[in-house]
Amino acid sequence: MDSLTHLALGAAVGVAVLGRRTPVWKAALVGAVCNTLPDLDVFIDQGDPVSNMTLHRAGSHALFWLTLVSGPIAWCAARLAHERDRFRRWWLAVWLALVTHPLLDSLTIYGTQLLLPYSDAPVGLGSVFVIDPLVTLPLVVGVVAALRWRAPRGLAWNRTGLLLCGAYLAWSVAAQAWVRERALEALLAQGVSRPAHLLVTPAPFSTLLWRVVAVTRDERRYVEGFRSLLDAADQPWRFDTFDRGARFLPDERARGWHLQRMLWFTRGLWRLQRLPDGDLVLTDLRMGQEPGYTFAFRLPPRGSAPLPQSVGGRTDVERGLRWLARRTFGADLPPPR
Repeated sequence: MDSLTHLALGAAVGVAVLGRRTPVWKAALVGAVCNTLPDLDVFIDQGDPVSNMTLHRAGSHALFWLTLVSGPIAWCAARLAHERDRFRRWWLAVWLALVTHPLLDSLTIYGTQLLLPYSDAPVGLGSVFVIDPLVTLPLVVGVVAALRWRAPRGLAWNRTGLLLCGAYLAWSVAAQAWVRERALEALLAQGVSRPAHLLVTPAPFSTLLWRVVAVTRDERRYVEGFRSLLDAADQPWRFDTFDRGARFLPDERARGWHLQRMLWFTRGLWRLQRLPDGDLVLTDLRMGQEPGYTFAFRLPPRGSAPLPQSVGGRTDVERGLRWLARRTFGADLPPPR
């Protein structure tokens, strides 16, 4: 999720655990800082764009390592707050502020390696977009109220904000499951049975409009479509079909670790294109939409001097936002290409 959401979540957790005896501003500050700490890995240069992408949300987001460091951080925080007699309460607050960061991130589609060092499998449910005001706003309002008003009124607002945020996240999971079932029915009706890989994730900023990507059973093509929860019941699904570039996979062994790494990290939701000079471009189909994707990498042959280059980008943002607003509210419009 975005930095503001993590700051607000950490502050809300800190206030909820410590707010009755500890000054609210201290609880909010420590919680916000702790919930932000896992994302400091973005300042570590792993050497190339593929490594930077696939090693983000790795060790710094692992529940095991965060649990290990929670004790020392809590001891320092309790000492600075002159509340060493309440160390256990500080430990709980710090631990919750730390682990709720990767748990929230795992609801986005990116991929969070929660289970390191036991498993590096990236967890990405994809039920919520990385920026969603309905996740952030209840947390911000609750924390601001807690800072402004004395207990118990302010603390009640903070608890309500956490509950509303949690309820919305639960709603996102339920809505995703509902859209997934409808998408499978629509795909079957249009001749795409038992897709090899299926992605159902919300479009930006809400859980009303959902994007569906399905890789066909032969893994040579993929289809993309959108469904709004405000669409008319009889509105037909619109799917566009694209070449996946699977015929270039025989070159995989010649491309080395970077291509292998992206094939693993994208969990089958990728596209390959060959450039005139022989380089391959691998695109992560999970983040973005046709034709603009956030993550795409130019992969030279193994052993050549250049490292992978990031070539991802976005299309016309203004045009895309206009389409997004109209499509979210049920207009039957083709996506901008």
